[in-house]
Amino acid sequence: MNDTDKFSEFYQGHLQQHGASAQGVGWKNEEAQLIRFSKLYELISDKDHSSFSINDLGCGVGDFVHFLSTRAQNFVYRGYDIMPEMIQKAKMNYAHRHQTSFQCVSHAAETLLSDFTIASGIFNIRFEAHDEQWLTHVLETLEIMNNKSLRGFAFNILSIYSDPEYRKKELYYADPRYLFDYCKKSFSKNVALLHDYDQYDFTLIVRK
Repeated sequence: MNDTDKFSEFYQGHLQQHGASAQGVGWKNEEAQLIRFSKLYELISDKDHSSFSINDLGCGVGDFVHFLSTRAQNFVYRGYDIMPEMIQKAKMNYAHRHQTSFQCVSHAAETLLSDFTIASGIFNIRFEAHDEQWLTHVLETLEIMNNKSLRGFAFNILSIYSDPEYRKKELYYADPRYLFDYCKKSFSKNVALLHDYDQYDFTLIVRK
């Protein structure tokens, strides 16, 4: 079984067990998911609220749409995921909402150009990949997110400051200092590192 198959099996199992919920897309609970959404949302400043488009890479069942709709009005949302089952449920959940679309993709490069791009949780599960291999994958994906974002992008990732006794070998833990420096040098002078919300991950926000 390759890593793609393991990834699909992991999320299919969660979706079947928990349904279209925060747990169904791999989060501990809804509160943990909302905390991360709120941090990613800091990408969008007050002046951006009137109108914007946004890519959600690894959208799952589309929960970020509901989160956005409670804070902004006129936005175009584009959700992308590699799991057809997730996309199917997302389309069912938000068929009523205008300016919302979901697409099953096999690579981040298939996303459309938008004002913003967010990614929540997509870098956490690496299975058998070595740290160096996975970091290369992360950096390549960030490059694509940058190219597909006119006004900025944001992502979260597990932190090397996580308590060692709680770490799992199939998960990837990143160095926030390294990624902050990389984003600062590669993408924009306006980069924010958020690591103050009592979770095992951190959020990086890149504004152009």
